[in-house]
This record gives sequence, C-alpha cells and structure tokens, in this order.
Amino acid sequence: MVRWALVSDMKASERKPALLVLEDGRVFRGYAWGAEGEVCGEMVFNTSMSGYQEVLTDPSYAGQIVCMTYPLIGNYGVNRADEESERPWVEGFVVREASRIASNWRAEESLDAYLKRWGIPAIEHVDTRALVRHIRDKGAMRACLSSIDLDERSLLEKARQSPPMENRELASVVTTKEAYEVPAEGEERFHVVCYDFGVKRNSLRELARLGCRLTVVPAWTPASEVLRMRPDGVFLSNGPGDPASMTAVVEEIRKLVQTGLPTFGICFGHQLLGRAFGGRTYKLLFGHRGGNQPVKDLETGMVEITSHNHGFAVDAESLPPEVEVTHVNLNDGCVEGMRHRYLPIISVQYHPEAAPGPHDAEHHFRRFIELMERAKAAAR
Repeated sequence: MVRWALVSDMKASERKPALLVLEDGRVFRGYAWGAEGEVCGEMVFNTSMSGYQEVLTDPSYAGQIVCMTYPLIGNYGVNRADEESERPWVEGFVVREASRIASNWRAEESLDAYLKRWGIPAIEHVDTRALVRHIRDKGAMRACLSSIDLDERSLLEKARQSPPMENRELASVVTTKEAYEVPAEGEERFHVVCYDFGVKRNSLRELARLGCRLTVVPAWTPASEVLRMRPDGVFLSNGPGDPASMTAVVEEIRKLVQTGLPTFGICFGHQLLGRAFGGRTYKLLFGHRGGNQPVKDLETGMVEITSHNHGFAVDAESLPPEVEVTHVNLNDGCVEGMRHRYLPIISVQYHPEAAPGPHDAEHHFRRFIELMERAKAAAR
C-alpha cells in the first residue's frame, strides 16, 4: 500500500528540553527529537535545501554533529533507496524545525522514527542562523548535544574532553570489513578497485553505469594486493577524518600511482593523493558542506556548481611541479582538483556523484573512463 503521508509520534505537549553546548561556551537551547541521549562531535553545518537522508548516511560525517541551514527538515520522510550507506553516520542532528508530517509517496518512515531507530539524538527549535554564523566566524569546533544532562557546565566540559578532528583517524570506523564486488551495468568494460574510506553508494552506481565492475576493498588494503587483482584503474573514495592521520595508507597509494595505474580520487581520496604526491593538507576554518559551491575549471574557464563535504584541503604551494592544480573554489580559492602532468591520475575535492546536489560535475567519472581507455589502447 502506498503511504502518502506519515505522521510522527512527536507531540508538542510532550516535548523534552535539549541542550547544545559548543567548546567555546556558546549555548543553544531547544527541544529533543529523534533518540534520547547525549553525543559529542565536531559541530558543522550543511547548506543543502534537501537531501537530509543522504547527508545523514554519508560516512564522511562520522564524528560530526550536523546542523542543516534549511529551516524545515523531515517533510518528505526517509526511504531505503536514498541511503548512501548501510546506516546514518552523524553523531547528532540540529534543525530549526522538524516536520511532524512526512508527505511523499516514496516515504517509508518519518525522520523522527528513523533517528530513534538508529539511536541518533537530535535537537530542534534552535536558532540555526545564529549557530551557523557563529561557526562561520569562529570555526568548526567540538560540541556536546544532550537531552539527558541539561547542565551547561557539565556539557561544556564533555565537549572540551572529546577528541578534536585534527589528527583523528575515522576511516577504520566506516570502511568495509572485507572486500566485495559491484557488477557492471550492461557490458563490463573495466575492472576498478575502489578503496573504501567511506564510499557513497552513488559513486559505485555511477561507475557501474559506465561499464565498470568494482572490487571494493578495505581502507588498509596493501598496494601489492590490489596489483595482484590486475585492475584497469583505482578509485579513491570520500571519507571522514584528517588525511594527515593516514600515513600508512598514503604510502600504499604512493606505491600504486608510481606504477602508472589510472587513478581517480574524490574528496578524502583527493587529499590522500595530495599527500602521496608529497604535498601537505590543512584544516579549513569551517569547511565546505552543501550543494551550492562554485568551482572553476582552470583549463576551460567553466564554472560548476558542486556538492561538497570536507573540512580539510590540499595546500597548493606544497605540491611538486609535476602536479597541476586544475580546479579552484571561487569562494575561498582552495584547491578543488588536481592532475599529474605525466601519469594518468586525476582528483577532485568535491563530490561528482552528488547525492544530494547538482550534476554539473558528473563528467569527472567519464574523465576517469577516458584515462583507462587510453591506458588499454597503449597496452595493446
């Protein structure tokens, strides 16, 4: 039976108070929804107007409390088809208003019930504009969200005791525990090994649609094991945490790129490539998270409106001469794309698979396909 509307069991008369305390002492009061509980994490914001379920299930948000800037969240419910991974990864969720009604023919569950089922605490009736302005000016910072402890000093201490995102390794939390395969759609043209640092399902779908059979491997897979699979290319996925914490993985990536194997990195994978090239990464003040970031292609002059979720970036000045910056962010000038001048290696800092977001950057998957086509032709 098709459900046209789902009504949450939240009742205004039964609302429980909740508290959000930032590590610099700023306090935001609101009402609890989702699961009861208490969490700490890095406080960040996302500017997407829709796509909250994709945000919740993006593994790159592990370790973070996410605030949505759009004022009404939950109005179209949730469904299994829109999940980007097997579960939500955010630590907590902050909104201005949580919709009591999910009105959409695809809805299978209300957002409130979904958060309860997965044990994700959330807070509503927060002044999200004030919160976002504070983060934008002061920077992303640690925070504690609670509906069980309403003592400001207690939550402030818990926020300050929680781990910072700098030097934090989270890929091991979200990566697959064992390798698995994703078949190509239609004729199989290429075999691609995907390093799962927190890969989103839509990235795998995009590559499968282009004729790639994918072997998805854990983040710590040695280069020698990948090379034994004799892939046509390597895909380095998005993921959470600080790329500076991934020293061993960066060394394995360095071994792979030195073989000349076609390689495509996005988001976290882009940052790891930057470090494998000998470059540095640094933490942005508040990061880029949303579906409206303007990125300029320095070769064509074209501008793409792109989907982002990252708190770190590659330092352009630290890259060696053989690595070219191909894309820059028009808001702050940070590196958004690279390519090696002599090896078949490309990367972008943003999310060409979107989900959610615009599809301006979808063509980067085809650039990867072209690299593999040229490598196959040269090997004949």
